[in-house]
Amino acid sequence: METKLTAKDFSSGLAVKWCPGCGDFGLLTMIQRTMAQLNLPHEKYAVISGIGCSSRFPYYVNTYGFHSIHGRALAIASGVKLANPELFVWVITGDGDGLSIGGNHMIHAIRRNIGLKIVLFNNRIYALTKGQASPTTLQGSKTKSTPQGNPDYPFNPANFAVSLGCGFVARGVDNDLNYGAEILQKSALYKGASFIEMIQKCVVFTDKEFDVYKNPQTKDETTVRIEHGKPMIFGKNKNKAIVIKDCGPTIVEFDPALPPKDLTIYDWTNREMAYIVSNMTPPEFPLPLGIFINAPSKTMEENYAEISSKNLERKNIADYFSDLETYEIN
Repeated sequence: METKLTAKDFSSGLAVKWCPGCGDFGLLTMIQRTMAQLNLPHEKYAVISGIGCSSRFPYYVNTYGFHSIHGRALAIASGVKLANPELFVWVITGDGDGLSIGGNHMIHAIRRNIGLKIVLFNNRIYALTKGQASPTTLQGSKTKSTPQGNPDYPFNPANFAVSLGCGFVARGVDNDLNYGAEILQKSALYKGASFIEMIQKCVVFTDKEFDVYKNPQTKDETTVRIEHGKPMIFGKNKNKAIVIKDCGPTIVEFDPALPPKDLTIYDWTNREMAYIVSNMTPPEFPLPLGIFINAPSKTMEENYAEISSKNLERKNIADYFSDLETYEIN
């Protein structure tokens, strides 16, 4: 009889060296649950990370893995995946590691549609290097590198990934373990590049920054859950909804007993809708959580195998040498 794996089976048993209360603990639990849910043997997984608090992740999961160098996790993970396409390759990165020094690798991993499970831990700060502004730090925020306030416009990671053409993009929060694991499970089964932004607090530098999205007293008004095939209803009394009109979002209010029939139904295969909704930011709109897009397309691994196969069928060594004779050397 097949043994059912549990999240505990994917714990390495090593002491976890994150600050008590760090949001990374919740994300570790989510991914261990996801691995157990897939019920694949440990050797089918590889976890690749760069540098940062989040990048200690490979030590804490009972799988293959690399704790690599700053910003290069995606380059190394791409090599791992292309060398062995059967592996489930997870990339654990932070907002600094993945969007600053690693930004170019992020762009091209998504463009190539390599089947990587990219999980970006977004705490809006460089935490391991002691509190400098990161690419997602909000404008006006006072940090060690911006003591008078951050003058930069921040990245919106989920919208960034949608804009690049990523076929699976989602956003979760560190304290919603069940919903986060559900998103990650769908991501794991997606064949191409998937990108999940996880809002994650740093107890030292951004301890209270995300409380408004988690507090039971406020989260119903400040977040909206995006679900395929359903209207985008939110509010403590479920009396508000996001409606897309004239190529933009707007908030409508209504009697929850008589919801309007023309509410926008979310479609995660619609890239234009995904762009509009992922681009919504507080305080003008609630923070959208959930899966923005789930639209499969042929992966780089499939394209590579197809091209290689055709070349092997069409050519042999003698053909290649005969082809060289047709070129002129200047």
